[in-house]
Amino acid sequence: MSNEIVTQDEIQAISHGPFRATSTGLIVTDDDVPYELWEAYGEAIRRVEGAIQWIIGDWLNYGKRKYGETYAQAMDETDMEYQTLANDKWVADKVEFSRRRENLSWSHHAEVAKLEPEEQDHWLNEAVEQGYSKRDLREAIRGKRLAQLNDPTELREGKYRVIYADPPWQYGNTMPDYFTEQADHYPLMTLEEIAAIPVVDMAEDDAVLFLWVTSPILEEAFQVIDAWGFQYKASFVWDKIKHNMGHYNSVRHEMLLVCVRGSCQPDVRQLFDSVVSIERGEHSAKPEFFREIIDTNYPNGNRIELFARKQTDGWETYGSKFNLS
Repeated sequence: MSNEIVTQDEIQAISHGPFRATSTGLIVTDDDVPYELWEAYGEAIRRVEGAIQWIIGDWLNYGKRKYGETYAQAMDETDMEYQTLANDKWVADKVEFSRRRENLSWSHHAEVAKLEPEEQDHWLNEAVEQGYSKRDLREAIRGKRLAQLNDPTELREGKYRVIYADPPWQYGNTMPDYFTEQADHYPLMTLEEIAAIPVVDMAEDDAVLFLWVTSPILEEAFQVIDAWGFQYKASFVWDKIKHNMGHYNSVRHEMLLVCVRGSCQPDVRQLFDSVVSIERGEHSAKPEFFREIIDTNYPNGNRIELFARKQTDGWETYGSKFNLS
């Protein structure tokens, strides 16, 4: 076979020397390949296999910058599912090329993709030094987060009459932890972790809770409401206008549940429509109109926002900055 001409569709990127990769297999054009060369080619195959998700992600991000939305074309070219492509694209976009570690898997990087760049560096370095598996890295990050959440110095003295919360829910389906809207800003939390936040100790005897939930975790949200010492009373529906992919329907809404502890009806009896249509913007960011509703109906008392993205005048924040490094 040493003089055989390769006529199949050769894959140049992983062809080297006597090794000619094609879409249906490997052709060796020399019967007398040294062992060292055969071994080196095996290492090259391993490196390509480990890099394929990065390559796909970077390819998709380039396509989006250059040509606009390209998922339909990418699905045709690669024969891959939308979710697989979206995951690869998201991680490649979040973890800059210069921060990627050759001796860690793509999955390691996916675990830190939701963090700030400096935090990514910290945890990737620790994963290398400690020899963390993907699971070890996830648990280390989660442990740090929970320790901070349970740190009493996070709260100032006093209790709160108005509580506004947008937890980073972890979904119990096949969607990876790192590919959800909340994950852009906070590490996702299990139902048990969210329920363990000491809201019951933060709230006044007569208090109101406004809790953001999505359809997939609506039932579980009531366990959190109970653990936090509240009872469900009513809800607002945010019609996002733009659609998101779902398992059972095309989802375009989220719900803001209104829950009460003791007696805490609105100070101002102004009734707002229960369905609010505002086009969604930045991932997971909630329209400020809903805060205006809260401030209008409940102008009195201390107020706190859980998992805030920013500091807002008149509001305390809790869990607003996860410095995980």
